[in-house]
Amino acid sequence: MRDVYLDHAATTPLEPDVLEAMHPYLTEHFGNASSVHAKGRRARVALDEARETVAGCIGAEASEVVFTSGGTEADNFALRGVLRGAQGAGGGGRLVTSAAEHKAVLEPAEALAEEGVSVSVLSPDERGVVLPQQVADALEDEKDGNGATLVSLMHTNNEVGTRTRLAEIADVCHARDALLHTDAVQAAPDLDVEALGVDLASLSAHKVYGPKGAGALYVRSGVELAPLVRGGSQERARRGGTENVAAVVGMAEALRRATDAAGERARRLRRLQQDLAERLRTAFGEAARINTPLEADASAPHVLSVSFPPGEDESPLDGEMLLLNLDVEGVRASAGSACTSGALEPSHVLQAMGLQRETAAATVRFSFGKSTTESDVAHAADALETVVGRMRS
Repeated sequence: MRDVYLDHAATTPLEPDVLEAMHPYLTEHFGNASSVHAKGRRARVALDEARETVAGCIGAEASEVVFTSGGTEADNFALRGVLRGAQGAGGGGRLVTSAAEHKAVLEPAEALAEEGVSVSVLSPDERGVVLPQQVADALEDEKDGNGATLVSLMHTNNEVGTRTRLAEIADVCHARDALLHTDAVQAAPDLDVEALGVDLASLSAHKVYGPKGAGALYVRSGVELAPLVRGGSQERARRGGTENVAAVVGMAEALRRATDAAGERARRLRRLQQDLAERLRTAFGEAARINTPLEADASAPHVLSVSFPPGEDESPLDGEMLLLNLDVEGVRASAGSACTSGALEPSHVLQAMGLQRETAAATVRFSFGKSTTESDVAHAADALETVVGRMRS
């Protein structure tokens, strides 16, 4: 049976060349980067070089990159670091975000609200888009509040692939003395923090063929940030704890390789995305709803989300059974975020976009990667048609 992996938005396989780059720092070069002896200095050099590489890939300075354990920590760090940091030391603070964000932003936002931060949650449109004017209107409300003001909006939505108009929103934020954070986990390697004008950006290694457990937070020079993890002076006293040098080296190598191949990669993935969308339109017509905006500038090329609304006199499709049946057919896909897939709850992103609960529950997210072929896409479309037909009959 074929084994077609179409869940690259959840995680990507560790690239052999990345593992090779990591290997020396898992074995002979095992030193602590804070030690002053030769092995420690060797680890420190590797850490500094990795920071330079990551910074170069995203258009930042090395001093603006803080290594973390992944995107979730980076998101928490950005929100709490700004709103509970020096800028928010006077109390209060303001956060503006959207209902379509990753749980790594929404759950810290809920916790901050309980602690007295004013939190505004914007509703995206039916394509998952938050408009600059919505942000402007939200910032005008209660603009005289105490403390820092932070806007946090995802660069590329992890469930439907929708891209946010960040450069325009950055102008809106800065004109109103607000900082802008973006969860850019699904954006890399298509990320230039200087061009976008963002103040903070979260990254994760395992979305670009690097190791799990490694990530980074870009923090624009001059942004005050309170530590999230305390207990040491590492990362310029911004994140305590002995650095995972091997994982950081792997992240840098993976991101460098992805950046070098970004242009051709994006064009190839876009062709696969459009091919699968056309196959699904042909197979299902109006019986399926494609949630991903398919215009080139509106979405990332590696994601395609499709839902199946219940027809007249039809019971809603069971989303879990839909995925399990696809798995039986050799197609590995998701309903949406891997961080919430075990909850058996319909996607909060799709519901925020206006889909009914039963339609949001009957959703498949296909996400492509460097190993995906046209044959894989054809097999996935045929398998989905078979599975849906079987379930509906």
